[in-house]
Amino acid sequence: MNAHPLPATVQMLQLGELPEARTEAHANLLESVHPLHQVKARLQVCVGAATLTVGELLNAKEHQVITLDRQVDQPVDFLLDGKVIARGQLVAAGDYFAVRLTELPLSLKVL
Repeated sequence: MNAHPLPATVQMLQLGELPEARTEAHANLLESVHPLHQVKARLQVCVGAATLTVGELLNAKEHQVITLDRQVDQPVDFLLDGKVIARGQLVAAGDYFAVRLTELPLSLKVL
């Protein structure tokens, strides 16, 4: 077994302090290279549900109103693969429906 001789002198390296806050450009670069940030997923928004018999559904008429199980001021659910992942408030954005996020689990905030 060959032993490597120890160096005659050892010098300590002086390392500078890391900055506490990342710059916005640096943060954007890190986010853009994270592999999960490139995966596309179809998000659905559920505003409520109604239970009807098949007979009621077959007898439904145009312009008939079906009441859902959620009140107007209750949050709507964001669904991913059929599971609730967040909640929000239904709003209008110009001529489109939109949802303002009101409840986001901590696990999604970290990603």
